[in-house]
Amino acid sequence: MSRIGFKPVSIPSGVTFTLKDGVATVKGAKGEVSVRIPSDVSVEVKDGVAHVKPIVVGDEGDQGVENHGTTTALLLNAVKGVSTGFKKELEVAGTGYRCQMKGKTISMFLGYSHTIEVNPIGQYTKISCPDETHIVVEGCDKQEVGQTAAVIYDMHRPDVYGNKGVHYKGQHMIKKVGKRAAATATAGAAGAAKK
Repeated sequence: MSRIGFKPVSIPSGVTFTLKDGVATVKGAKGEVSVRIPSDVSVEVKDGVAHVKPIVVGDEGDQGVENHGTTTALLLNAVKGVSTGFKKELEVAGTGYRCQMKGKTISMFLGYSHTIEVNPIGQYTKISCPDETHIVVEGCDKQEVGQTAAVIYDMHRPDVYGNKGVHYKGQHMIKKVGKRAAATATAGAAGAAKK
């Protein structure tokens, strides 16, 4: 059985939790998130707490047991998202690399011959640029925030030789040492002279 599945989903004040036709809708100050409830899992709301339970337990209910933990995790993320929200921060590094906002769209100069524009995924996801080298993605849906940040990151992943490109804030960067053609040529010439 899933340990996460048995966690109670507490619904804070200011958050509404409704169940209808196998879909749980969570609304709060940051927006609205819908979670589909599988048919082999039941959700009960009592005294401001939602409990997720698998309907069939045993050999026939393996999928229900798996959905038990997944559904609980999705509901926990939905409640956290509409109350406090999720945030991903990215940084742009490189000579001449910069970003700016054009309405809700972010426009980036990443060393290509053209500018790159990315729109936020989802109704409640928001992109902002505190300055020309920082990007902040915020929203109530964890999946949509992560997907939007991943699309921006994929526009120019960091180069391992110069660390130019887009990377997540706090990401561990591995920098390789470039080839030294002049040093190799000098060593080769010295070896040939000895012969």
